[in-house]
Amino acid sequence: MAERFIYMDHAATTAVSPAVLEKMLPYFTQYYGNPSSIYSIARNTKKAIDGAREKVAGALGAQPNEIYFTGGGSEADNWAIKGAASANAQKRRRIITSSIEHHAVLDTCKSLENQGYKVTYLPVDKYGLIEPGALEAAIGDDTALVSVMAANNEIGTIQPIVEIGKLLRDRKILFHTDAVRAAGHIPVNVNELQPLMVAGRN
Repeated sequence: MAERFIYMDHAATTAVSPAVLEKMLPYFTQYYGNPSSIYSIARNTKKAIDGAREKVAGALGAQPNEIYFTGGGSEADNWAIKGAASANAQKRRRIITSSIEHHAVLDTCKSLENQGYKVTYLPVDKYGLIEPGALEAAIGDDTALVSVMAANNEIGTIQPIVEIGKLLRDRKILFHTDAVRAAGHIPVNVNELQPLMVAGRN
């Protein structure tokens, strides 16, 4: 008799939905062309990618040209944080994050520390929440970026990212939020946050 078990790690990885697989099959077997080329199967691939970009943008309240696809959320976190740090390297070299971020964020911050950036790791309370007042107190003239995840991937804590976004917007500080576990579960609208948004992880 086959062993029976209950799989409870779908948030990390899961089987492909039959509906998704059916939608993707033509691009695995028929329309596999390079979307940057001009031949017919490439044009079909490009059309599908553009359509997907429009759907993602609509779900996040963004514009299609603001959506970039990566291999997963870890790559996107790395790209956003290092890009923001590099863009501000001449004037601002401090990053603020929480102590319970995904390793895609924490490891990227530690890598930047090795390059001379200063990183402040905010503590959280017993519910996994950062205190907005502590964040405000940590902000200085050298702050380039704040990175706080929208929903924690292990304990489910939902951070007050709208409040954080407003605080940072008023100070013209870039805000990165790893919204992988939030998108599709709670409303995520970039117009409320104005962050460098991440919304996908392998």
